[in-house]
Amino acid sequence: MRKSTRKAPRILVVTPEITYLPEGMGNMAHHLRAKAGGMADVSASLVGALFRQGADVHVALPHYRRMFHVDVGNLISNEMRVYMQHLHNSRIHLAEDRIFYYRNSVYSSYSEESFKQAMAFQREVINNIIPSVQPDLIHCNDWMTGLIPAAARRMGIPCLFTVHNIHTSKALLADIEDRGIDAAPFWQNLYYEHPPYNYEESRCSNPVDFMTSGIFAAHFINTVSPSFLREIVDGHYDFVPANIRNELAAKYYAGCANGILNSPDPDYDPVTDEALLCRYSSADHASAKKANKIAFQERTGLRVDQNAPLFFWPHRLDPIQKGCPLLANILYQVIDKYYNSNLQIALVADGSYQGIFRDIVARHDFYDRVTVCDFDEKLSRLGFAASDFMLMPSRFEPCGLPQMISQYYGSLPVARNTGGLKDTVFRLSDDGLYGNGFTFDHYDDGGLMWGIDEAMRFYSKPESFREKVVSRVMDEARNRFNYDVTAQEYIKIYESMLARPLVDKIKK
Repeated sequence: MRKSTRKAPRILVVTPEITYLPEGMGNMAHHLRAKAGGMADVSASLVGALFRQGADVHVALPHYRRMFHVDVGNLISNEMRVYMQHLHNSRIHLAEDRIFYYRNSVYSSYSEESFKQAMAFQREVINNIIPSVQPDLIHCNDWMTGLIPAAARRMGIPCLFTVHNIHTSKALLADIEDRGIDAAPFWQNLYYEHPPYNYEESRCSNPVDFMTSGIFAAHFINTVSPSFLREIVDGHYDFVPANIRNELAAKYYAGCANGILNSPDPDYDPVTDEALLCRYSSADHASAKKANKIAFQERTGLRVDQNAPLFFWPHRLDPIQKGCPLLANILYQVIDKYYNSNLQIALVADGSYQGIFRDIVARHDFYDRVTVCDFDEKLSRLGFAASDFMLMPSRFEPCGLPQMISQYYGSLPVARNTGGLKDTVFRLSDDGLYGNGFTFDHYDDGGLMWGIDEAMRFYSKPESFREKVVSRVMDEARNRFNYDVTAQEYIKIYESMLARPLVDKIKK
């Protein structure tokens, strides 16, 4: 690819999911919402921040027509012409394939269909979108874009690859090529199950590892927190495949890897959040949080008591990662120990452990002390505003957003000292001048119990003292965890990869 003569470098962000895009990026921007997890929020907020700061940023997405509420079949010819013009005259580039058009969700629970989706997306990006956009740098995300860094390297385009989750998929070159991707020009830039002898030998017998290929071929990689990257490199987790760990370590020790914290979507703001009964800022949070607590208790069946210490669980009930077995093991002990304090625990989350928690509640008749609710976005937002503390005892955590969102809303996290939690939650000092939560080191029942005890010790202090601490934490969280800060970190990487400024002058 010839060297670009454009004054401002062009960045192409390739992501399978997103929550929104700025209006100025194209007339279709307000239609685009396809979310499965945190990557959608991360992609949207990063692109938005880059766009606001004046970067020439473009986005490649699958064309999820149903999720985007686009019914092409009902468009008359003139409407179709205008619709296609909108697509062509924007910074948004939609990968076209029937496999995306009628989907109700981003990912499939069937591995074969997930593979077909990934192939269709990458085929369109490699064959059509990259040649059309002619980017100076490509930013890919997770295994569904894992082949693109290898193709980009062949084209002479620097590529950043972001690892959001440790998950991968494998496929033979023959199957990849059958889906319309000519991998022969860049097959040597891919990572295989065993070292390849030659193209012919590997094509039908040596599977390509998508995630590891993305890490291997990219010019620079990042995880979504500094500590999680270091923990993988140091071999803390036996669930991380050896090839992924080895390639991450190789990039790390070569100086081509970094950790950049995600940040919550700016929409999480108690000053403007329409899901709250009473909106508030750090200056007037105390009375508003009590009013929201009463509203939350009434909606969930908890005993109505504005002075009850309320612990909130807003994230998935995933027994492998999120630490819900620890809470289940000590739930009776916690309620019994703090029964006279009317301690309450609210879980607004989906996952396999829902039934276990409901059984514990039923067995001990804890209905007015513990509530277990299906996830609901508005109820979850009200829970952040109502709660005093947020529980996040993760076994591992690539980044995590709930522990940052909770600080926005004045709910102090009780969290294990690992991964992204280690980078965002710091133990509160006795004088309340430093720190923002209650951390514990060991992933066991005793560690979580200690964290809850520390939170309750804080709750026993005078209300005026607690109000000052919560106000400080809310203010510091807004300044520390936001996408203007995150975007600046990505801009630094982009500029180091391009060896020139991304924009003439970053807007403040």
